[in-house]
Amino acid sequence: MYTRLLTGLTTARDSDVTRAFRATDRSTAWTLVERVPLKFPAYHPQGFALVGGLIFMSSVEVLEAPVTYPVPVDGYDRTPGKGNGHLFVMDRQGNLERDVRLGEGTAYHPGGLDFDGKDLWVPAAEYRPNSRAIVYTVDPTTYAVTERFRVKDHVGGVVRDRTTGRVHGMSWGSRTLYHWTPTGKQLGKVGNESHLLDYQDCSYVAHGKQLCGGVTTLPGPNNTSYDLGGLVLLDLRTNRILHEIPFPHFSPTTNHNATRNPVALETTPTHLRLLTAPDDSQTPDLTELQIYETALS
Repeated sequence: MYTRLLTGLTTARDSDVTRAFRATDRSTAWTLVERVPLKFPAYHPQGFALVGGLIFMSSVEVLEAPVTYPVPVDGYDRTPGKGNGHLFVMDRQGNLERDVRLGEGTAYHPGGLDFDGKDLWVPAAEYRPNSRAIVYTVDPTTYAVTERFRVKDHVGGVVRDRTTGRVHGMSWGSRTLYHWTPTGKQLGKVGNESHLLDYQDCSYVAHGKQLCGGVTTLPGPNNTSYDLGGLVLLDLRTNRILHEIPFPHFSPTTNHNATRNPVALETTPTHLRLLTAPDDSQTPDLTELQIYETALS
């Protein structure tokens, strides 16, 4: 028995996740309780949405990686590359139920997604900053894909505020925070005041709030690097951080930080649970759904 983070409606159940997350801090003990191999090539996972007993996971399949230009060309710092955008539908045992294709031309990079109780909202952008994106909705029952609007920037993830109907999104590295009408009229654009994390995947958690996971790669000693991961609760109206914790846990397979890409939080009667998929793969069984839990206080 669990309470989904993404039920789509503003309910007391949604607030269970918010309250449980606010009770965590950097000394909270999290335990990796389950590792579920995904029985399909997961490529480069990006975002999660939980709908009933299914997990929707956006992912980018890179066919030709972007290449950095020696000097910027037409305002871009790299080539667009080539690839395919996927929205995988899977059960909690890692079995693939459906592969929904997303994107158009060089806009092949899906991002973080959200379920509003009726539709999944997900962007597909060029795999480079300051580029372009298409925001789609996907019917979780029929898998029909509908283009909602286009944005003249890379959009790395979107969330729909159930209280206002507005769609909130973030740019490359979440350095710019946007909000639009459901048809794409831009209502606001502000710089992200936080510089600790690049948000990767955000989800609505009721009462005008979103909960995001992210990572920042920092330089370490002797030419090494370190992935600082974390989770953050934000007010969608003000973009103010309401609660924030580091997440110093890493994939046993690759040492990637657990919050590197897709995240979803839910509660059971006794625990707060975090679902992650930090690792890439080109073949089945190499990417895992890695599940962490901490006891409710």
